[in-house]
Amino acid sequence: MNNNTYCVIMAGGVGRRFWPLSTTETPKQFLDITGTGKSLLQQTFERFKPICPIENILIVTSKAYKDLVLEQLPEIVPEQVLAEPLRRNTAPCIAFANAVIKKKNPNANIVVTPSDHLIINEEVFREKIVNGLNFVEDKNILLTLGIKPSRPETGYGYIQVEHENGLPENFNKVKTFTEKPNLEMAKILLESGEFFWNSGIFIWSLASVEEAFEKHLREVATLFNNFYPAVATEAEEKALYDTYVDCRNISIDYGVMEKANNVYVQIVDFGWSDLGTWTSLHENSERSMDNNAVLSGKVLLYDTEDSVVHLPKGTTAVIQGLKDYIVVQSDKALLICPKTNEQQIRQFTTDLKTEFG
Repeated sequence: MNNNTYCVIMAGGVGRRFWPLSTTETPKQFLDITGTGKSLLQQTFERFKPICPIENILIVTSKAYKDLVLEQLPEIVPEQVLAEPLRRNTAPCIAFANAVIKKKNPNANIVVTPSDHLIINEEVFREKIVNGLNFVEDKNILLTLGIKPSRPETGYGYIQVEHENGLPENFNKVKTFTEKPNLEMAKILLESGEFFWNSGIFIWSLASVEEAFEKHLREVATLFNNFYPAVATEAEEKALYDTYVDCRNISIDYGVMEKANNVYVQIVDFGWSDLGTWTSLHENSERSMDNNAVLSGKVLLYDTEDSVVHLPKGTTAVIQGLKDYIVVQSDKALLICPKTNEQQIRQFTTDLKTEFG
């Protein structure tokens, strides 16, 4: 464990694709989606405790969720919850964390991770994270973790690699980033053998990522450089709000990673899913002979296959004649949707808000 190692957990999303369980009041990172007894955020926090000191773990989230974070993670103090006043995507989120870390330790090496990923083999995960930290230390390098694709997935971005001599095993220079493809393109990327899923987990030194912001996202860097003197002072809250009001909504991938020429990828395999959809949860859950996953509830299935069912505990249901369906019930809502249409769930929630408030 290295005192220069910091972990930034991004936990500000609203998880609309996991509606109706995930809501604006309680997004999916705060839910026990996988049935382990711990929320996805709690699992992520526990995953990093052996890697860096607890006091070096920072949670960036919406101001509305600060109390929820502290309730779920009693080992941290309020100063470790970085509460964003507005949603501005991942680049401002990371710039905010950089400013806070810089005040504490300018020599920091940082792991940035989403709060809602599933990791099957956590021991291998930690080994790869440590390897990545060793790789970036004292180098001007931005490192991301790439996952070997097992299927033509349309829900993930892809990373194309180019081979460079002298690199450690499983480390490669990044050639290009590719946005989420359609199914036909996803099949081509899979067959090429040159493309890997973009996990959205990053490792870099504070110095390297700050230089990258200055070079590729100057306006965001300037805003947070101006914010920096207010960190850990009484002026911080107002200064942060003013910064976010002026800051545009932009992802770290689009704003920095796709433009930089010092980006590397470590190819890893530790049983990963970003759990972005009900289908991804279905694929990573225990399934029956008919490939059904009943995650919660007392359910009898007849002539049903390749489906995922999540009902409130104690709820009894009989389902007949479904194939490739999502059936999810919360205390207030019910979703019945073909898995092939699950990308429309975000639109469903927007329509519900318009129709019913």
